Amino acid sequence: MAKEDYYKLLNVAKNASDSELKKSYRRKAMKYHPDRNTSDPSAEVKFKEVKEAYEVLSDPSKRSAYDQFGHAGVDGSMGGGPGGFGGEAGFSDVFGDVFGDIFGGGGHRGGSSRGSDLSYNMSLTLEEAVAGTEVKIKIPVKAACGECKGSGARKGTRPVSCGTCHGQGQVRMQQGFFSVQQTCPSCRGSGQQIKDACGTCHGQGRVKETKVLSVKVPAGVDTGDRIRLSGEGEAGAQGAPAGDLYVEMNVKPHTIFKRDGADLFCEVPVSFATACLGGQIAVPTLKGKVKLKIPAESQTGKSFRLRGKGVKPVRGGSTGDLLCQIVIETPVRLTREQKAIVKELDEALATGGQKHSPQEHGWTDGVKQFFDKLTG
Repeated sequence: MAKEDYYKLLNVAKNASDSELKKSYRRKAMKYHPDRNTSDPSAEVKFKEVKEAYEVLSDPSKRSAYDQFGHAGVDGSMGGGPGGFGGEAGFSDVFGDVFGDIFGGGGHRGGSSRGSDLSYNMSLTLEEAVAGTEVKIKIPVKAACGECKGSGARKGTRPVSCGTCHGQGQVRMQQGFFSVQQTCPSCRGSGQQIKDACGTCHGQGRVKETKVLSVKVPAGVDTGDRIRLSGEGEAGAQGAPAGDLYVEMNVKPHTIFKRDGADLFCEVPVSFATACLGGQIAVPTLKGKVKLKIPAESQTGKSFRLRGKGVKPVRGGSTGDLLCQIVIETPVRLTREQKAIVKELDEALATGGQKHSPQEHGWTDGVKQFFDKLTG
């Protein structure tokens, strides 16, 4: 089956800029990533095609060869095959860098035989993210073959120098006045060929297996943060270095708190009587309950800041705060006697005029002035 045009795969014009290519690639990679389409086997095929297209068009020399000769100009030049979770230019480009070698550290694109980078989405509770934790994960990878030690050659033999490129890994194509250098199609850039293949990995140097890893999650991480585990990606072809594993954090919604950076927010229901007369209520924090003093005559929406009751950021800095916003709860399911008491209270308040409800009277006066202007 003929390959689909790379520009059509990425849905970009032939004169698309690098930024346009990357933007379209990220969108397509997110759409077809196998982790998001577990019930659709065709999505992984599409993901690999999109990745291959981006690897060619994002490389100036490969793109030039492709523009001149089509797929024939780049066949055999692709690097370590796409893995089930990404590739050398996979999710390390889809997700933005965060920082350093622990968080972010964009997936570098090494030689053509370097192993593919992988991506894993880890779900955490807010408590786990704030306090830090250690989680064991299972990753399906292509690991170095134990029989041939990753060489791809049958035990007791070695790969030989490629006869096409003479061990250089690159060949030069001449077309009129133009000369294009590309990865050798015979050895795929390794400079070596296997004459007697390993019976276990069939010359690939890699076998599929499930790797169990223990990931230490530092305290204070948030959704979108990534941890890079160097060398824990897929093994490279014929003994080449392994790629990296990127573990991306996803903090699940909490039933009480909402997080904004280092700060936490929560709504606190307050009874009508407490709002009127003042009092103390117990409010939750991530480290237990604390007492919050409610001043008399508090209104719905009033916020109280509890210093240092938020999150200690993973990148350093002071611990955030907990902001509690009160919501005055209107009594429900009143008895006849209770309704009579409320009515009596309302009548008593009405005799005091606007001093008992300045906001209501201020709003009513504003509405009256508004309509007076319309009819005046």
